[in-house]
Amino acid sequence: MLDPQALTAEKTHTNKVNDFVIRFANVNGTGSASANFLFAKAIFRMGVPVTPKNIFPSNIQGLPTWYEVRVNENGWLGRREGVDFMVCMNPQSMPQDVACVKPGGYFLYDSSKYLHEEFIREDITYLGIPLMDMSNAAFADPRQRQLFKNVIYVGALSALLSIEFSALEDVLQSQFKGKEKLIAPNVKALQMGVDYVKEHFSYPLEMRVERRDLVKDSIMIDGNTACGIGAVYGGATVCAWYPITPSTSVPEAFNEYGLKFRIDPITGKKNYAFVQSEDELAAIGMAIGAGWNGARSFTATSGPGVSLMNEFLGLAYFAEIPVVLIDIQRTGPSTGMPTRTQQSDVMEAAYASHGDTKQIVLFPSTPVECFELTAEAFDLAEQLQTPVLLLSDLDLGMNDHMSAPLTWDDKKTYKRGKVLSTEDLEKIENFGRYLDIDGDGIPYRTYPGTHPSKGSYFTRGTSKDEYAKYTEDSDAYKRNMDRLLHKFNTAKEMVPAPHFYQANKENELGIIFYGTSIYAAEEAMHTLKQQGLKMDAMRIKAFPFSQAVYDFVSSHDKIYVVEQNRDAQLRSLMMIEMGINPAKLIPVLNYSGMPITADDIISQIK
Repeated sequence: MLDPQALTAEKTHTNKVNDFVIRFANVNGTGSASANFLFAKAIFRMGVPVTPKNIFPSNIQGLPTWYEVRVNENGWLGRREGVDFMVCMNPQSMPQDVACVKPGGYFLYDSSKYLHEEFIREDITYLGIPLMDMSNAAFADPRQRQLFKNVIYVGALSALLSIEFSALEDVLQSQFKGKEKLIAPNVKALQMGVDYVKEHFSYPLEMRVERRDLVKDSIMIDGNTACGIGAVYGGATVCAWYPITPSTSVPEAFNEYGLKFRIDPITGKKNYAFVQSEDELAAIGMAIGAGWNGARSFTATSGPGVSLMNEFLGLAYFAEIPVVLIDIQRTGPSTGMPTRTQQSDVMEAAYASHGDTKQIVLFPSTPVECFELTAEAFDLAEQLQTPVLLLSDLDLGMNDHMSAPLTWDDKKTYKRGKVLSTEDLEKIENFGRYLDIDGDGIPYRTYPGTHPSKGSYFTRGTSKDEYAKYTEDSDAYKRNMDRLLHKFNTAKEMVPAPHFYQANKENELGIIFYGTSIYAAEEAMHTLKQQGLKMDAMRIKAFPFSQAVYDFVSSHDKIYVVEQNRDAQLRSLMMIEMGINPAKLIPVLNYSGMPITADDIISQIK
């Protein structure tokens, strides 16, 4: 029988201070999430940039789940290939968990049971701790034994990686605020891990954490929560939704913060409606009805939900009703891999519904943009009187990210668009709901009940003239469709402008990316620049494409387009809308269901 710890006793390791990837392999449903988050949050509180990613199965319980944490004091927060330290708590996934550790790395396992020889490699260091035996001896309750086994390994890691014990205690204080009786047993479990390491290993390891002052005033927040808060601050008063992974936490966050900020101080009642509907069709139907009635309304879903909502989106587009749809993209088609990430709803969103339909689409890249663009989506929806789709994804939506604080200007006023008041209607002889008075394609609308005799009109999905009167006259239909296209062109300079990484063209090559590709793309550009390959870069934040996007594309001969889908959907959209030679746009793709990495981008460009 091989002794893995004796076998690796004389290994040497690269000195990795504040620069490593650690992965926790657990069984879904064993309560490891809070322990793993405790680990990541403690490093964050030591002032070191950190990015955790929860890699979980769509089944509720029993299958492998991983929690991966990248620690990087240079601030690169994208996912990185390879694992430097594996905490293996799942026999089922052990073969792949052993295989993914980089040479010179560490493998921590529960030595309560025998580690089979087939899992022993000579190029990594094994750290066996009898976690289950320790937990069974210290705790009587079966559930506590399972939970505190996870906390014990966090305590062991704190000694091995030099994580300040006080930082762990601080996180526990926050985590169990209001449930203080849970703090003492957790501290006890942490200390058990520390004591075992002190007795059995040389510590800390060459791989370790050192306190820095690099996170400043940053917070840790997931994108879905930021979207929910953005909806509250953006003035939403109606949320109708149907649960679907990975979007459910968006309406949940809206309701959570609505309960804090949207309660009438006199009556104690909610100043908003929060409706879980019977299905996706009902959800967006309710949201559209509320938007027609003058409320700021939204729904949240994922790709399959958007598919179901297509007919209603067409109605809202053609009847010109403001509504916001937040799509947290996951891996499709069909059910696909519902707990993996992708950017594969771009075409579906841009042309949602049948017929000649073009929708407004926003692409947030960070939690701050989830907050800001969600709020802005309500302004755009009302200004343009049309659906606005915000495309986040599972990686951004459900994982915690180090983020700048969410800020709001209290002087900001909502942009309600062209809405006629009672006084306005008094001055009008004959109200035309679909008249293009200002020449920008955007008509004037009224709220129901504004005036006792003026301003009413039929809202319909069938063809109508400028006065909302039903007609199948070809000329009237064509005029209406041309005006809708004209409105879409007006929107090009109203939607968020792209972000440039330099003011002017400086290089022959260009790179375009959007959404959560920002994390890997920025790191890849930095690495490529060090290697002598410089590129101009643009991050697209919205569709339709503004003139600035056209100018960037036209000023470069060769442009790489980074996307997390198989069919290069943004590239296709650019070719369709901008008439670009396909040879000019070179796709850089990832559709594994895992977030794209800088190495992935670099390998496809070089």
